[in-house]
Amino acid sequence: MSLALVLTTTFFAQQLLFSGVSQDSTEILFDVYPGQTMFTVTNNLENMGLIKNKWLFYQYARLLGANARLKKGEYSLNQTMPADQIISVITSGKSVARNMTIIEGSTIYDVADVIEKLGIASRQDVLILVRDPVFIRQALGETQESLEGYLFPETYKVTKFDTLKDTLMQMTRRFLVVWSEFDAQARAIGWPRHKVITLASIVEKETGHEKDRTIVSSVFHNRIAKKMRLQTDPTVLYGLAVEKGFMPNNISKKDLQTPNRFNTYTIASLPPTPISNPGRMAIMATLNPARTNYLYFVSRNDGTTAFSESLVQHNKSVDKYQRNPKAREGKSWRDLKNKK
Repeated sequence: MSLALVLTTTFFAQQLLFSGVSQDSTEILFDVYPGQTMFTVTNNLENMGLIKNKWLFYQYARLLGANARLKKGEYSLNQTMPADQIISVITSGKSVARNMTIIEGSTIYDVADVIEKLGIASRQDVLILVRDPVFIRQALGETQESLEGYLFPETYKVTKFDTLKDTLMQMTRRFLVVWSEFDAQARAIGWPRHKVITLASIVEKETGHEKDRTIVSSVFHNRIAKKMRLQTDPTVLYGLAVEKGFMPNNISKKDLQTPNRFNTYTIASLPPTPISNPGRMAIMATLNPARTNYLYFVSRNDGTTAFSESLVQHNKSVDKYQRNPKAREGKSWRDLKNKK
């Protein structure tokens, strides 16, 4: 009697192959590793209580040609699944996907932390790859110092078997799609992509309230037009991060006065790279600044910003909101949620 006849006519075989092990629908995560054979996978399925008879399952899988279609992945199975359904899942290549959220203004250091927590790669490996010139050219089609600014902030789906390169490429591909919406506008004003993203990364870090975003952008555009130094604290922090390998929490007066390539208190230009990964709205604000005469701004300590046209006016705002301890008591950028 042929195996096919046994499998299709024998009541015993039908009970083993075409019904689940039990009525328990609890999810069981099952891994198929690269290079594994159906024989090994079948043994693992039996060991995890997902099939009744490994010999019959293996012969049935061979009959269906499943061995050649087996794909690596982390799959969601349960004990109610019959053989047909299990084989369909483990040959689909559709791994269990988890969310990876990168928020606007995240730096490569933040991204490295997220990727490490998901178990995709170590933080150090991330920081090495985002600075690898060959990989950067592969991802962006151009040479840059790092992928800072080009890892678009969004929620991505990642799987257990995604490589670090897969993960970063997913982010840069998304950046390129979003950038295509702005490319013509940037060309019209004569700004290279890198310049736009660098300024957008600063606008992103300096914006507490979304309504301030285009005004913050206008301040930087006005200062650039007047050949003034940008004098923005986040660039100083980023310069320290590049030196230390991690993002510090605070900066000192000495830090503001110590020159480095990113310190816009000491350099009369944009920094050499973006200092964060800006979102769509920050890019839009950079290309569409509000029309103002503002040259200065200072935090009101609650997420909103006080803008000034003159240094005298600005110094008064600094005295009011920063040098006055009472102005800071009990204040937080989280207060913004009460202002919406």
